[in-house]
Amino acid sequence: MQFDSFIIFGGCGFIGTHTRNLIKEKYPDAKVYVADLLAEGTEFSQQIDVRMPFDVKGEFDSKTLIFNFAAVHRTPGHPDYAYFEANIRGAENVCEFARKKGIKNIVFTSSIAPYGAAEELKTEETLPTPNTPYGISKLVAEKIHQTWAAESVDHKLSIVRPGIVFGTGENGNMTRLYKGLKSRKFAYAGRKDTIKACIYVKDLARVMLAMAENEQADKVQLHNCCYYPSFTIEQISNTMLKAIGMRRFIPYIPKKPMMAAATVCGAFGGLGLGICPARVKKLMVSTNIDGQKLSRNYPLSYTLEEAFKDWYKDCEQKELV
Repeated sequence: MQFDSFIIFGGCGFIGTHTRNLIKEKYPDAKVYVADLLAEGTEFSQQIDVRMPFDVKGEFDSKTLIFNFAAVHRTPGHPDYAYFEANIRGAENVCEFARKKGIKNIVFTSSIAPYGAAEELKTEETLPTPNTPYGISKLVAEKIHQTWAAESVDHKLSIVRPGIVFGTGENGNMTRLYKGLKSRKFAYAGRKDTIKACIYVKDLARVMLAMAENEQADKVQLHNCCYYPSFTIEQISNTMLKAIGMRRFIPYIPKKPMMAAATVCGAFGGLGLGICPARVKKLMVSTNIDGQKLSRNYPLSYTLEEAFKDWYKDCEQKELV
């Protein structure tokens, strides 16, 4: 299916920005509406707070595609209430807007957080057992979108559960890893074999658009979005170093000393690397997500090394930001 207009809720964010770039490349004549609290306040860049009922001004029809990226997501970092308010109310209001405008196709970016923190491999068939406010709110938001999809045979919904999404403008886990490696402040926290499911942002944007365009797909699609098989933190670190031509020895620190160091760093604001006990604990827990279904239906374009090289190229081969 081809589209003539797009609405990107959360379009000023990391994933939203890369999705806009892809749309402009593939649909140069399409109208792209950005709905975001940080939007510029113009015809195609409207300031929208999805936590409250809203209206996006424009002409929309059955060939309009909604991307719903609007969310409070960084964890830890927000009070519990904020995740529920933004992610659940946002899902309700976006779906209500789609009803009113007769829009029939939505892409919703969920998370792997609904699976909960555990070492076992998770497929799309795994029963979600979220154990954080963020994970719970995202699972509820999925159900809200699925309710919208069930209301009409013409409604199509694509749900993605990405692992760590990395690339230009991420300013998250992979950026912190790079900064830690560069400054020689990164060490393996308690173990080297922690699995960290991840995906390059350009691949994620392409996959989401392909899912929406696929007329042969089920009316509701759900895919884990990550490399298959997923990589360990050691593999990710060594691949990043190789891709950008950096040589570093990465020390290993057992769990107890690592947590003690994180506590000290946290007391001094993380020393510019975002180090704190909660984040170190996350480093020691695998995100063991199965991306086999994605690799079968929507194969990724970049290997992990190619993704890091492309990211580095976009940063003029100076640093990963």
